[in-house]
Amino acid sequence: MENIEIKIPENARIALERLEKAGFEAWCVGGCVRDAVRGTAPHDWDICTSAQPDEMLAVFREFRTIPTGLKHGTLTVLIRGEQIEITTYRCDGDYTDHRRPDSVKFVRDIKSDLERRDFTMNAMCVDLRGNILDLFGGREDMKNRVIRCVGEPAKRFDEDALRIFRAVRFAAKTGFEIEENTAAAALDMRGDLKNVSEERLYSELKAMLVQPYAGKVLREYREIIGTVIPELTACFDFAQNNPHHCYDVWEHITRSVDNAPPDETLRLTMLFHDIAKPKCFFADEQGVSHFKGHPAESAVMADNILRRLKSDNASREKICALIREHDNRLPPLRKAVRRFLSKYDSEFFADWLTIRRADTLAQSDYFRKEKLEELDALERLCAEILAEDPCLKLGKMAVRGEDIAALGLKGREIGQMLGDLLLLVVDERIPNERQALLSAAERIMNQ
Repeated sequence: MENIEIKIPENARIALERLEKAGFEAWCVGGCVRDAVRGTAPHDWDICTSAQPDEMLAVFREFRTIPTGLKHGTLTVLIRGEQIEITTYRCDGDYTDHRRPDSVKFVRDIKSDLERRDFTMNAMCVDLRGNILDLFGGREDMKNRVIRCVGEPAKRFDEDALRIFRAVRFAAKTGFEIEENTAAAALDMRGDLKNVSEERLYSELKAMLVQPYAGKVLREYREIIGTVIPELTACFDFAQNNPHHCYDVWEHITRSVDNAPPDETLRLTMLFHDIAKPKCFFADEQGVSHFKGHPAESAVMADNILRRLKSDNASREKICALIREHDNRLPPLRKAVRRFLSKYDSEFFADWLTIRRADTLAQSDYFRKEKLEELDALERLCAEILAEDPCLKLGKMAVRGEDIAALGLKGREIGQMLGDLLLLVVDERIPNERQALLSAAERIMNQ
């Protein structure tokens, strides 16, 4: 064992001290140790112990506890309002569903517990005194920037196929290379990802996309990504013979992902924004590639994929709207910007500018400078318009439905009239003033 300077938070220290005082071994384990060794701030401090479930309950009888997964040896203890997850050393039985063990056996031996874990960098633990236990070379692998399975890779992936995707996520997070045997097993067994629930896959996908090296792993491990989202495979090596592009469709997508901020919605937008290009492809007489209608078709495909992955409705709708609009060459004119803001809102406009820039920066340098300058002009114009606190939505209009009803309109006619009046206000053809709006309504009715 080596001693390392790791600052364990006070509440985790209390849990470790209680367990040791009662005569049990106790360690902080897994991701918190990995992150501390990397020099990044850990988030969750998980603990493993030789104490069995009934013994843990006795040790923490003075604390509020939650039997999170007591039959699998996991107890959550609330210490000064913080949830600390503590798990008994265990060996896992067979994984017939490639997701979770059919049974677990509680043990007193830390080695037996650590050897069931996924990667060497996640199989390290540290005690109260800073003694780090690293039985499988996790620190050396981290020093060499390598992701390696504990033991036999095929066995680890057979136990839980999601570990295949987790290897890719860790590579995206750290920039580490996946060790040769681990990578070969992941690629060979990627078909087992079909046994993983859509919710777990989607959670891992989102976590992977926001990492610093997301684009790199999308390129290097595209076969794994394509197993999760088969619709993407048509983009692999699909050439774009067009002066605006210098990459094939898939490489363009991956570079646009990297150009977007590390936000789930924006990076999912970039992942799917050109997914329909192979379906929409045609070449003109000069052999130049065109992809007419691909934004709308990509939005349809993204909608189907996100529904399958059990995305929440709000995220799915926003992603699909951004995809539909991603190739909209909105001119930097007040009327155009006001109409766009009226259709959506200022937050959507800002996100739209962001994905337009991410898309442009992943293209060739053909007119790139002019494209980016136009986006800057749109941003300035939007700021000027918003500073005026304009009426761009029905809720800010100086008339209401009852005002229009008083003119003699009914039912759908009222909604139609309000929409017509709003468009006149948005286009700055009439002011947002009650009398001006009522007069305009009367003129429309008399036409």
